[in-house]
Formats: sequence, structure tokens, C-alpha cells
Amino acid sequence: MFDMIPFGKRREDSISQLMKSFNDVFSNDFFAPFKGSAAMSFKTDIRETENAYLVEAELPGFHKDDIEIRYEEPYLTIKAVRKEASSVEDSDQNIIRRERSYGEYVRRFHVQHIDEDGITASLKNGVLKLEIPKQPDTRAKRIQIRDDM
Repeated sequence: MFDMIPFGKRREDSISQLMKSFNDVFSNDFFAPFKGSAAMSFKTDIRETENAYLVEAELPGFHKDDIEIRYEEPYLTIKAVRKEASSVEDSDQNIIRRERSYGEYVRRFHVQHIDEDGITASLKNGVLKLEIPKQPDTRAKRIQIRDDM
């Protein structure tokens, strides 16, 4: 015999079951290796003015030599690499503790119609600032159609 559920309710149950299954797949620890991968992200603020895009990226503790900025159309990539090593030795040069850390922070932005030669960057107090000038507007001029006489 048929279930005594209205058609709309049956459809809602099917959709909710499908969504639950979908969420179960992505909340599974299958993606755990990617969550703690070496490539991490950092916070950025992006503003647009009439003539440029202004990017501010938080990179505390990085020196300018640790940061690489690359534009390969249409992507602007900011990559910062941290390599640290420290060790503590006793008076007999025996290693008591040695710690190493490595991290790569990467962000990619899709940016088109910019003056790539005019990009400027500065780093102060852990904030990387980029000014990315826009190319002049090269849209075609609209031509009006005249009435035939």
C-alpha cells in the first residue's frame, strides 16, 4: 500500500535525505589531509578605486624576502614561505630540543585588465600593501544608427 504522506512532504523528505547524504560525505574525515596541508591562507582586504585595486594582506612575522608576488594573466599570486629552526643544546653540545616549522601561505586572485608593469608593493608592520593599477577603459565606442532619410 502507498505511504500516507502527501506528495509535497515525500519530496521534501527525499531532498532532505539527499542533502544529509551529501553533507555526510563532505563532513567525513576523507578531506582531513587537505585541511592541515602545508599551503595555508591569510586574510586580505581588497578595495577598488576608479584607477586601481588596493590589496592589504596580513603577513605578520614575514620579511620581504619571504614573500613572492607574481602576475600570470589572469591570476595574481601572493606566496609567503616561513622556515624556522631552533635548537637548544647543553654544555656538551648534546641536543636537548630541536624544533622546526615550515609553512607556505598562498592566495590567488583572478584579476584582468590591469597594468601589470605598474603594480607596486610595500611591507610594513606585517601588512603587505599592493596597488594594482587598472588599464584604461578600452571598450568600443557605441555607434548610433541614424534614421534613413
